[in-house]
Amino acid sequence: MPPPRRDLAAMRRALTRWLQGKLPAFESLTVVNLRGPTATGYSSDTLLFDVTIGSQQQLWITFVAKLRPQGVTVFPDYDMERQYRLLAWIGRSTEAPVPKVLWLETRPEILGNDFYIMEFIPGQVPPDNPPYHSSGWLLELNASERGQLWNAGIAAMAAVHRAPWLDLVGSLFSAPDPGRTYLDLQLDDYRRFIDWGLNRSRYPLLERAEVWLQTHKPAEDQLALCWGDARFGNQLFREGRCVALLDWEMARLGDPVQDLAWWWAIDRCFSEGLGISRLEGLPPRERTIALWEAASGFSAKYFDYYEMLALYKFTAIMARVVRQLCHYEVFPDDTEMDRENLASVILERELKLKGG
Repeated sequence: MPPPRRDLAAMRRALTRWLQGKLPAFESLTVVNLRGPTATGYSSDTLLFDVTIGSQQQLWITFVAKLRPQGVTVFPDYDMERQYRLLAWIGRSTEAPVPKVLWLETRPEILGNDFYIMEFIPGQVPPDNPPYHSSGWLLELNASERGQLWNAGIAAMAAVHRAPWLDLVGSLFSAPDPGRTYLDLQLDDYRRFIDWGLNRSRYPLLERAEVWLQTHKPAEDQLALCWGDARFGNQLFREGRCVALLDWEMARLGDPVQDLAWWWAIDRCFSEGLGISRLEGLPPRERTIALWEAASGFSAKYFDYYEMLALYKFTAIMARVVRQLCHYEVFPDDTEMDRENLASVILERELKLKGG
Protein backbone atom coordinates (compact mmCIF):
# COMPACT_ATOMS: atom_id res chain seq x y z
CA MET A 1 0.00 0.00 0.00
CA PRO A 2 1.51 3.40 -0.89
CA PRO A 3 1.37 6.46 1.44
CA PRO A 4 -0.13 7.65 3.73
CA ARG A 5 2.22 5.71 5.94
CA ARG A 6 0.97 4.52 9.31
CA ASP A 7 2.67 5.29 12.60
CA LEU A 8 3.76 1.73 13.36
CA ALA A 9 5.02 2.55 16.85
CA ALA A 10 1.64 4.02 17.86
CA MET A 11 -0.17 1.12 16.20
CA ARG A 12 1.98 -1.39 18.09
CA ARG A 13 1.04 0.19 21.40
CA ALA A 14 -2.64 0.33 20.46
CA LEU A 15 -2.62 -3.31 19.32
CA THR A 16 -0.92 -4.36 22.56
CA ARG A 17 -3.67 -2.71 24.65
CA TRP A 18 -6.39 -4.14 22.41
CA LEU A 19 -5.04 -7.70 22.54
CA GLN A 20 -4.57 -7.50 26.29
CA GLY A 21 -8.31 -6.95 26.46
CA LYS A 22 -8.97 -9.90 24.13
CA LEU A 23 -6.61 -12.24 26.00
CA PRO A 24 -6.77 -11.17 29.66
CA ALA A 25 -5.65 -14.58 30.90
CA PHE A 26 -2.15 -14.09 29.50
CA GLU A 27 0.40 -12.11 31.48
CA SER A 28 2.82 -9.62 29.95
CA LEU A 29 1.36 -9.75 26.46
CA THR A 30 3.26 -7.45 24.09
CA VAL A 31 3.05 -6.79 20.36
CA VAL A 32 6.47 -6.63 18.70
CA ASN A 33 7.89 -6.52 15.18
CA LEU A 34 4.88 -4.87 13.53
CA ARG A 35 5.59 -4.81 9.79
CA GLY A 36 4.19 -5.02 6.31
CA PRO A 37 4.54 -8.20 4.22
CA THR A 38 7.62 -8.42 2.00
CA ALA A 39 5.46 -8.28 -1.16
CA THR A 40 2.03 -6.64 -1.13
CA GLY A 41 -0.49 -5.21 -3.55
CA TYR A 42 -1.92 -1.72 -3.81
CA SER A 43 -5.47 -2.47 -2.69
CA SER A 44 -5.27 -4.26 0.63
CA ASP A 45 -3.65 -2.93 3.79
CA THR A 46 -2.00 -5.86 5.56
CA LEU A 47 0.29 -5.93 8.58
CA LEU A 48 2.10 -8.78 10.29
CA PHE A 49 3.04 -8.72 13.94
CA ASP A 50 4.37 -10.98 16.65
CA VAL A 51 2.98 -11.34 20.15
CA THR A 52 5.18 -12.30 23.09
CA ILE A 53 3.53 -13.72 26.19
CA GLY A 54 5.15 -13.99 29.60
CA SER A 55 7.83 -11.90 31.29
CA GLN A 56 10.56 -14.05 29.70
CA GLN A 57 8.83 -14.08 26.28
CA GLN A 58 8.19 -17.81 26.70
CA LEU A 59 5.55 -17.86 23.94
CA TRP A 60 5.91 -16.17 20.55
CA ILE A 61 2.95 -16.11 18.13
CA THR A 62 2.62 -14.38 14.74
CA PHE A 63 -0.67 -12.84 13.55
CA VAL A 64 -1.89 -10.97 10.46
CA ALA A 65 -4.03 -7.82 10.57
CA LYS A 66 -6.18 -6.84 7.60
CA LEU A 67 -7.18 -3.16 7.74
CA ARG A 68 -9.48 -0.97 5.71
CA PRO A 69 -7.10 1.12 3.57
CA GLN A 70 -6.70 4.83 4.22
CA GLY A 71 -6.19 7.76 1.89
CA VAL A 72 -6.70 7.48 -1.87
CA THR A 73 -7.72 3.86 -2.35
CA VAL A 74 -8.03 1.51 -5.32
CA PHE A 75 -11.68 0.62 -4.66
CA PRO A 76 -14.41 2.92 -3.34
CA ASP A 77 -15.42 0.63 -0.49
CA TYR A 78 -13.97 -2.19 1.58
CA ASP A 79 -16.46 -4.22 3.60
CA MET A 80 -14.16 -5.63 6.27
CA GLU A 81 -16.98 -7.23 8.23
CA ARG A 82 -18.18 -9.13 5.16
CA GLN A 83 -14.65 -10.32 4.43
CA TYR A 84 -14.33 -11.52 8.01
CA ARG A 85 -17.69 -13.30 8.02
CA LEU A 86 -17.03 -14.84 4.59
CA LEU A 87 -13.65 -16.23 5.63
CA ALA A 88 -15.18 -17.63 8.82
CA TRP A 89 -17.92 -19.31 6.76
CA ILE A 90 -15.47 -20.75 4.21
CA GLY A 91 -13.33 -22.12 7.00
CA ARG A 92 -16.17 -24.05 8.58
CA SER A 93 -18.24 -24.93 5.48
CA THR A 94 -15.73 -25.87 2.76
CA GLU A 95 -12.48 -27.66 2.09
CA ALA A 96 -10.90 -24.51 0.67
CA PRO A 97 -7.73 -23.53 2.57
CA VAL A 98 -8.16 -20.07 4.09
CA PRO A 99 -6.58 -18.42 7.13
CA LYS A 100 -8.55 -18.76 10.35
CA VAL A 101 -10.05 -15.42 11.35
CA LEU A 102 -9.85 -14.64 15.05
CA TRP A 103 -11.25 -11.19 15.84
CA LEU A 104 -13.13 -8.40 14.08
CA GLU A 105 -12.93 -4.78 15.26
CA THR A 106 -15.33 -2.22 13.79
CA ARG A 107 -14.42 0.72 16.05
CA PRO A 108 -12.17 3.07 14.04
CA GLU A 109 -10.59 4.62 17.11
CA ILE A 110 -8.42 1.54 17.80
CA LEU A 111 -6.18 1.62 14.69
CA GLY A 112 -7.77 4.40 12.64
CA ASN A 113 -10.02 2.06 10.65
CA ASP A 114 -11.89 -1.20 11.12
CA PHE A 115 -9.82 -4.38 10.86
CA TYR A 116 -9.74 -8.08 11.54
CA ILE A 117 -7.04 -10.42 12.82
CA MET A 118 -6.12 -13.75 11.22
CA GLU A 119 -3.74 -16.55 11.99
CA PHE A 120 -0.38 -16.42 10.28
CA ILE A 121 0.32 -19.31 7.90
CA PRO A 122 3.95 -19.87 6.89
CA GLY A 123 4.64 -20.43 3.23
CA GLN A 124 5.66 -18.80 -0.06
CA VAL A 125 3.59 -16.72 -2.47
CA PRO A 126 4.44 -16.46 -6.21
CA PRO A 127 5.57 -12.81 -6.48
CA ASP A 128 3.80 -10.10 -8.46
CA ASN A 129 6.52 -7.48 -8.63
CA PRO A 130 8.63 -8.55 -10.44
CA PRO A 131 6.22 -11.25 -11.64
CA TYR A 132 6.90 -14.90 -10.96
CA HIS A 133 7.64 -15.64 -14.63
CA SER A 134 10.81 -13.56 -14.41
CA SER A 135 11.90 -13.49 -10.77
CA GLY A 136 11.54 -15.19 -7.42
CA TRP A 137 11.58 -18.59 -5.82
CA LEU A 138 9.65 -20.40 -8.58
CA LEU A 139 12.70 -20.04 -10.83
CA GLU A 140 14.60 -22.31 -8.43
CA LEU A 141 12.15 -25.19 -8.98
CA ASN A 142 12.12 -27.66 -11.83
CA ALA A 143 9.29 -27.80 -14.37
CA SER A 144 7.56 -30.72 -12.66
CA GLU A 145 7.54 -28.95 -9.29
CA ARG A 146 6.06 -25.80 -10.84
CA GLY A 147 3.35 -27.82 -12.53
CA GLN A 148 2.52 -29.49 -9.21
CA LEU A 149 2.03 -26.09 -7.57
CA TRP A 150 -0.17 -24.84 -10.42
CA ASN A 151 -2.34 -27.96 -10.21
CA ALA A 152 -2.60 -27.63 -6.43
CA GLY A 153 -3.64 -24.01 -6.84
CA ILE A 154 -6.37 -24.90 -9.33
CA ALA A 155 -7.68 -27.62 -6.99
CA ALA A 156 -7.77 -25.22 -4.03
CA MET A 157 -9.65 -22.63 -6.09
CA ALA A 158 -12.15 -25.28 -7.23
CA ALA A 159 -12.91 -26.12 -3.60
CA VAL A 160 -14.37 -22.61 -3.25
CA HIS A 161 -16.71 -23.27 -6.18
CA ARG A 162 -18.07 -26.46 -4.61
CA ALA A 163 -19.21 -24.53 -1.54
CA PRO A 164 -22.95 -24.39 -0.64
CA TRP A 165 -23.26 -20.83 -1.94
CA LEU A 166 -27.03 -20.53 -1.37
CA ASP A 167 -26.24 -20.14 2.34
CA LEU A 168 -24.72 -16.74 1.52
CA VAL A 169 -27.65 -15.20 -0.37
CA GLY A 170 -29.31 -12.57 1.74
CA SER A 171 -26.69 -12.73 4.48
CA LEU A 172 -23.46 -11.74 2.73
CA PHE A 173 -24.55 -11.20 -0.88
CA SER A 174 -27.71 -9.71 -2.36
CA ALA A 175 -29.68 -11.51 -5.05
CA PRO A 176 -30.30 -9.68 -8.35
CA ASP A 177 -33.72 -8.23 -9.08
CA PRO A 178 -36.10 -10.33 -11.21
CA GLY A 179 -35.01 -10.39 -14.83
CA ARG A 180 -31.39 -9.59 -13.98
CA THR A 181 -28.35 -11.75 -13.28
CA TYR A 182 -25.28 -11.69 -11.10
CA LEU A 183 -23.36 -10.84 -14.27
CA ASP A 184 -25.56 -7.77 -14.73
CA LEU A 185 -24.71 -6.71 -11.18
CA GLN A 186 -21.00 -7.13 -11.85
CA LEU A 187 -21.08 -5.11 -15.08
CA ASP A 188 -22.96 -2.36 -13.22
CA ASP A 189 -20.40 -2.45 -10.40
CA TYR A 190 -17.47 -1.93 -12.75
CA ARG A 191 -19.16 0.84 -14.69
CA ARG A 192 -19.68 2.63 -11.38
CA PHE A 193 -16.09 1.87 -10.40
CA ILE A 194 -14.79 3.53 -13.57
CA ASP A 195 -17.07 6.54 -13.13
CA TRP A 196 -15.89 6.86 -9.51
CA GLY A 197 -12.17 6.32 -9.94
CA LEU A 198 -11.26 7.38 -13.48
CA ASN A 199 -11.86 10.08 -16.07
CA ARG A 200 -13.89 7.92 -18.44
CA SER A 201 -13.09 10.02 -21.51
CA ARG A 202 -9.40 9.12 -21.12
CA TYR A 203 -10.06 5.38 -21.59
CA PRO A 204 -11.81 4.60 -24.89
CA LEU A 205 -10.47 1.04 -24.69
CA LEU A 206 -12.64 0.44 -21.63
CA GLU A 207 -15.67 1.87 -23.44
CA ARG A 208 -15.10 -0.53 -26.35
CA ALA A 209 -14.80 -3.45 -23.93
CA GLU A 210 -18.06 -2.48 -22.21
CA VAL A 211 -19.91 -2.51 -25.53
CA TRP A 212 -18.49 -5.94 -26.36
CA LEU A 213 -19.36 -7.34 -22.93
CA GLN A 214 -22.94 -6.08 -23.11
CA THR A 215 -23.38 -7.36 -26.67
CA HIS A 216 -22.05 -10.86 -25.96
CA LYS A 217 -23.50 -11.59 -22.51
CA PRO A 218 -23.91 -15.37 -22.05
CA ALA A 219 -26.62 -17.18 -20.15
CA GLU A 220 -26.03 -17.55 -16.43
CA ASP A 221 -26.84 -21.24 -16.06
CA GLN A 222 -24.39 -22.13 -13.29
CA LEU A 223 -23.69 -20.26 -10.07
CA ALA A 224 -21.22 -20.52 -7.21
CA LEU A 225 -19.24 -18.50 -4.73
CA CYS A 226 -16.44 -16.76 -6.66
CA TRP A 227 -13.19 -15.81 -4.94
CA GLY A 228 -12.89 -12.74 -7.16
CA ASP A 229 -9.12 -12.22 -7.02
CA ALA A 230 -8.33 -15.83 -7.92
CA ARG A 231 -4.73 -15.94 -9.09
CA PHE A 232 -1.51 -17.83 -8.58
CA GLY A 233 0.00 -14.81 -6.80
CA ASN A 234 -2.75 -14.87 -4.16
CA GLN A 235 -1.96 -18.38 -3.01
CA LEU A 236 0.34 -19.50 -0.24
CA PHE A 237 2.32 -22.69 -0.81
CA ARG A 238 4.26 -24.99 1.47
CA GLU A 239 5.85 -28.35 0.61
CA GLY A 240 4.11 -28.49 -2.76
CA ARG A 241 0.63 -27.80 -1.35
CA CYS A 242 -1.61 -24.74 -1.46
CA VAL A 243 -2.16 -23.90 2.21
CA ALA A 244 -4.08 -20.61 1.91
CA LEU A 245 -6.14 -18.53 -0.50
CA LEU A 246 -5.55 -14.82 0.14
CA ASP A 247 -7.34 -11.51 -0.54
CA TRP A 248 -11.14 -11.75 -0.58
CA GLU A 249 -12.27 -8.14 -1.14
CA MET A 250 -13.46 -8.96 -4.69
CA ALA A 251 -15.55 -12.03 -3.75
CA ARG A 252 -19.04 -12.30 -5.27
CA LEU A 253 -21.60 -14.78 -6.57
CA GLY A 254 -21.76 -15.71 -10.25
CA ASP A 255 -20.58 -18.17 -12.86
CA PRO A 256 -17.45 -19.70 -11.25
CA VAL A 257 -15.63 -19.87 -14.58
CA GLN A 258 -14.92 -16.19 -14.00
CA ASP A 259 -12.36 -17.16 -11.33
CA LEU A 260 -10.60 -19.47 -13.76
CA ALA A 261 -10.68 -16.78 -16.45
CA TRP A 262 -9.27 -14.20 -14.02
CA TRP A 263 -6.52 -16.65 -13.02
CA TRP A 264 -5.58 -17.21 -16.66
CA ALA A 265 -5.90 -13.54 -17.70
CA ILE A 266 -3.62 -12.36 -14.88
CA ASP A 267 -1.05 -15.00 -15.82
CA ARG A 268 -1.19 -13.77 -19.44
CA CYS A 269 -0.70 -10.18 -18.34
CA PHE A 270 2.32 -11.10 -16.22
CA SER A 271 3.94 -12.92 -19.14
CA GLU A 272 2.56 -12.03 -22.57
CA GLY A 273 1.64 -8.54 -21.37
CA LEU A 274 5.29 -7.92 -20.45
CA GLY A 275 6.74 -9.68 -23.48
CA ILE A 276 8.26 -12.55 -21.48
CA SER A 277 7.79 -16.31 -21.72
CA ARG A 278 5.75 -18.31 -19.23
CA LEU A 279 7.71 -20.49 -16.87
CA GLU A 280 8.39 -24.00 -18.10
CA GLY A 281 6.13 -26.53 -16.39
CA LEU A 282 3.08 -24.30 -15.93
CA PRO A 283 0.24 -25.98 -17.85
CA PRO A 284 -1.13 -24.28 -20.98
CA ARG A 285 -4.64 -22.87 -21.38
CA GLU A 286 -6.55 -25.99 -22.40
CA ARG A 287 -4.89 -28.16 -19.77
CA THR A 288 -5.65 -25.56 -17.09
CA ILE A 289 -9.30 -25.44 -18.14
CA ALA A 290 -9.54 -29.23 -18.07
CA LEU A 291 -7.97 -29.35 -14.60
CA TRP A 292 -10.50 -26.87 -13.26
CA GLU A 293 -13.51 -28.56 -14.85
CA ALA A 294 -12.49 -31.90 -13.36
CA ALA A 295 -11.84 -30.43 -9.91
CA SER A 296 -14.89 -28.15 -9.70
CA GLY A 297 -17.55 -30.12 -11.57
CA PHE A 298 -18.49 -26.96 -13.50
CA SER A 299 -18.33 -26.16 -17.21
CA ALA A 300 -15.92 -23.66 -18.75
CA LYS A 301 -18.05 -23.14 -21.87
CA TYR A 302 -18.20 -19.37 -21.33
CA PHE A 303 -14.50 -19.05 -20.58
CA ASP A 304 -13.82 -16.73 -23.54
CA TYR A 305 -16.44 -14.22 -22.41
CA TYR A 306 -15.21 -14.18 -18.83
CA GLU A 307 -11.60 -13.83 -19.96
CA MET A 308 -12.63 -10.65 -21.76
CA LEU A 309 -14.44 -9.52 -18.61
CA ALA A 310 -11.31 -10.25 -16.56
CA LEU A 311 -9.10 -8.23 -18.90
CA TYR A 312 -11.58 -5.33 -18.82
CA LYS A 313 -11.66 -5.37 -15.02
CA PHE A 314 -7.89 -5.68 -14.67
CA THR A 315 -7.31 -2.86 -17.15
CA ALA A 316 -9.64 -0.61 -15.16
CA ILE A 317 -7.99 -1.59 -11.87
CA MET A 318 -4.50 -1.02 -13.30
CA ALA A 319 -5.58 2.44 -14.48
CA ARG A 320 -6.87 3.25 -10.99
CA VAL A 321 -3.67 1.95 -9.35
CA VAL A 322 -1.54 4.17 -11.60
CA ARG A 323 -3.72 7.22 -10.87
CA GLN A 324 -3.40 6.40 -7.16
CA LEU A 325 0.39 6.33 -7.50
CA CYS A 326 0.28 9.62 -9.40
CA HIS A 327 -1.63 11.15 -6.49
CA TYR A 328 1.16 10.05 -4.15
CA GLU A 329 3.80 11.33 -6.63
CA VAL A 330 5.26 7.88 -7.19
CA PHE A 331 4.59 8.41 -10.92
CA PRO A 332 4.45 11.76 -12.74
CA ASP A 333 0.94 13.02 -13.40
CA ASP A 334 1.43 12.94 -17.18
CA THR A 335 2.35 9.24 -17.29
CA GLU A 336 0.69 7.04 -19.92
CA MET A 337 1.01 3.91 -17.81
CA ASP A 338 -2.63 4.13 -16.79
CA ARG A 339 -3.59 3.63 -20.44
CA GLU A 340 -0.71 1.52 -21.72
CA ASN A 341 0.29 -1.33 -19.43
CA LEU A 342 0.47 -5.11 -19.12
CA ALA A 343 -3.33 -5.41 -18.93
CA SER A 344 -4.42 -2.93 -21.59
CA VAL A 345 -2.17 -4.46 -24.23
CA ILE A 346 -3.83 -7.87 -23.82
CA LEU A 347 -7.34 -6.37 -23.71
CA GLU A 348 -6.63 -4.47 -26.96
CA ARG A 349 -5.36 -7.67 -28.54
CA GLU A 350 -8.43 -9.67 -27.52
CA LEU A 351 -10.88 -7.01 -28.67
CA LYS A 352 -9.26 -6.98 -32.11
CA LEU A 353 -9.49 -10.76 -32.33
CA LYS A 354 -13.12 -10.82 -31.23
CA GLY A 355 -14.46 -7.90 -33.21
CA GLY A 356 -14.46 -5.28 -30.47
